[in-house]
Amino acid sequence: MAQEDSIFIGASRKPDDSYQKPEELLLKYGNRHGLVTGATGTGKTVTLQILAEGFSNAGVPVFCADIKGDLSGIAMMGEAKDFLTARAETIKLEPYEFQEFPVIFWDLFGEQGHPIRATISEMGPLLLSRLMNLTEAQEGVMNIAFRIADEEGLLLLDMKDLQALLANIASRADEIGARYGNVTKPSVGAIQRSLLVLEQQGGNNFFGEPALKIPDIMRTTRDGRGAINVLAADKLMMNPRLYATFLLWLMSELFEVLPEVGDPDRPRLVFFFDEAHLLFDDAPKALVDRVEQVVRLIRSKGVGVYFVTQNPLDVPETVLAQLGNRVQHALRAYTPREQKAVKTAADTFRPNPDFNCAETITQLGTGEALVSTLEAKGVPSMVQRTLIRPPASRLGPITPQERQKLIAESPVAGQYDETVDRESAFEMLQKKALEAQQAEEQAQQQDDSRETGRSRWTLPDFGDDYSQGSSGRGSTRSRPAPRPRASNRQTVAEAAIKSVVRSVGSQVGRALVRGILGSLKKGF
Repeated sequence: MAQEDSIFIGASRKPDDSYQKPEELLLKYGNRHGLVTGATGTGKTVTLQILAEGFSNAGVPVFCADIKGDLSGIAMMGEAKDFLTARAETIKLEPYEFQEFPVIFWDLFGEQGHPIRATISEMGPLLLSRLMNLTEAQEGVMNIAFRIADEEGLLLLDMKDLQALLANIASRADEIGARYGNVTKPSVGAIQRSLLVLEQQGGNNFFGEPALKIPDIMRTTRDGRGAINVLAADKLMMNPRLYATFLLWLMSELFEVLPEVGDPDRPRLVFFFDEAHLLFDDAPKALVDRVEQVVRLIRSKGVGVYFVTQNPLDVPETVLAQLGNRVQHALRAYTPREQKAVKTAADTFRPNPDFNCAETITQLGTGEALVSTLEAKGVPSMVQRTLIRPPASRLGPITPQERQKLIAESPVAGQYDETVDRESAFEMLQKKALEAQQAEEQAQQQDDSRETGRSRWTLPDFGDDYSQGSSGRGSTRSRPAPRPRASNRQTVAEAAIKSVVRSVGSQVGRALVRGILGSLKKGF
């Protein structure tokens, strides 16, 4: 039976298949990370289950993904079955007690657990670019978008915020390009199309608020057990890129948020990454480097990361070198790649002279594994052929009714169920656009008012000829011909004579003028 400072994994066997000794994982080295590998049906999920149980009983919170739904049974008390009790007797697990564990169910889609969300800003341009499979040029535009958001105080919370920001950047491409480099509208359009695909795959459910608070996955019960956070991932696996990106974001967030603790006597949190190959498939070097960095440094934050996958070749060597605790279930060796995987797995263990490691890997039965954990001073133990212990909780999935009851009684019930949509980039850019439109309309009204002010004075209408502007100074047009004079209209000659009359003061002069005037009239 395990000690208080370790987790009982199972019992190793001698060459004659008799009991040898208990195999344990020391809690003080639980944050040195680990690897659980093996072909389908060899018992990886049960190994994950008994490790999660052990960490929980030691007061260590756990976060793990439930790919097939089988892991949900950890929330219910186990039931005595012949093959389980027989295994317990074989490995000298006395007493074999059944137990239920404190479980919090999560689901990115909010169907089989509490919704779990992150904001666009928290995700960051690197992970978003990976999620949308962007080209190098498109990733550059994404980085510029985040820079603009920081400079202009635009909160990027959900997908519509990023869509609004990209549309704004496209309209300001020349201005932004002068500062940060070429921003082409085709690149922006490609990102927008990728966002549309991501939205159709359920991205809207993941991006937004309230975002997950890290302390909520690090809860402990009043009796000192760590919460086991189970992520429902059966539907999520339909979009494996979203699954991998989310779990990488969670690891990165833990790395950013948690303080340094050095080497504690037990981990603060243990993180199980099932189907780990999805994280590295077609991943660019920058992303693999990021994973390696997080795995290497997050140990000092008290977090242990355990990769669960079928083939050890699924994990890059740079990451594989960081994994000190190993549980290797059976592998098949029919193809050259499988044979290489067997050799790789065998070479990573500290050899045991009692058996050939490479041969044994292909001969292991269900529930049996090669186990090597870190011993005193962090040195890997000699690899041992081990029968894995049976779980204390239920094997297999729980019913939908049991799941809903546990969700309703969860310590985070009601905290994440309703989406919050506060003012962010989408609303702020809408407001700016509206203000710009109103300012433009006001300026137009002022221009119209000035134009009206200039044209409120009118000229008299002297007919078509005058209205065409022929009387202006310097006009090349000739004046219109004089109209025929009416009989009572005064001529120029008459006006001149009348002027002379006003200047003559004598009576003789007036008589003389009247005579002349009379003679002129007779001439007409």
